[in-house]
Amino acid sequence: MRSDPILLPTEAGLYCPEGGFHIDPLKPVARALITHGHSDHARFGHGAVMATAQTLDIMRLRMGEGFAGSTEIAEGETRIGGVTVGFHPAGHVLGSAQIAVTRGDCRIVVSGDYTRQPNPTCAPFQPVPCDVFVTEATFGLPVFRFPDPATQTAKLLASMAEFPERPHLVGAYALGKAQHVIALLRQAGYDAPIAIHGALKTLCDYYIAQGVDLGALVRATAEEVPAQLVVAPPSAFASPWVQRFRDPVICFASGWMAVRARARQRGVELPLVISDHVDWPALTGTLAELAPAEVWVTHGAEEGVMRWCELAQIPARPLRLVGYEDEAEE
Repeated sequence: MRSDPILLPTEAGLYCPEGGFHIDPLKPVARALITHGHSDHARFGHGAVMATAQTLDIMRLRMGEGFAGSTEIAEGETRIGGVTVGFHPAGHVLGSAQIAVTRGDCRIVVSGDYTRQPNPTCAPFQPVPCDVFVTEATFGLPVFRFPDPATQTAKLLASMAEFPERPHLVGAYALGKAQHVIALLRQAGYDAPIAIHGALKTLCDYYIAQGVDLGALVRATAEEVPAQLVVAPPSAFASPWVQRFRDPVICFASGWMAVRARARQRGVELPLVISDHVDWPALTGTLAELAPAEVWVTHGAEEGVMRWCELAQIPARPLRLVGYEDEAEE
């Protein structure tokens, strides 16, 4: 068996020497393979970028046409130098993918960010047999056990029925979470117009163009917003924009809302535990299902996952890639 590594951690991120590319690099590189469009994975200025068509579209929408020197749509399996790469659905946001890198009979799967709960806005996670699985650990502690998202939308709708005179403002990140929350509400039968902050319009329009049913959306720009429910990026809650709403119910949709102290710190009246990441049971369940020969851990609570792997007798290593934000756009 060859001893030279297929992937190795560098200052710029995971690097494939035989393919001459990085995966989700932390700084501009000659060639980058990108798992999804969140800014802690997809950055400006690479010489060449390969990603799914939807991720490339999202990068253009967020960073402009000149975000990279050249782009290539990932379709099926592609030979790059001495390795074969394949992109497989991750279930995180629209266009998100796991990247499998294969050399001979050894395959490494870099999952990026992923979830196992059904998400009506994107393709579900596809388990890919592998020798090494690179997992995120954003919520890699036993305390994180997420409820069925339907219970959280039911909680929101019950609050709206109880307080019909109060606008409900839901904080949700612009890419993925905002559209996820809106789609869940539509699945729950809520068909009234939903107001969105202007910062969400471009990506909501793109999701709709890709066939995601978000129902009737209106802009939350007028002094009198014609909707009881308003979705906005978290940054808007610290701006004068929020002052136009009289006695609002402040809500926030995030896996972090499972921690009451986080909700209190943000002044959240109605926490909604809705995540686009794996919780502890889903993370450990995925590792048990895949049964890789080795696990690499990054993005978050690496120590908790390392300890679980030790008890499960699965060799594991922390990547400790500096520069990835702790669920910057969960």
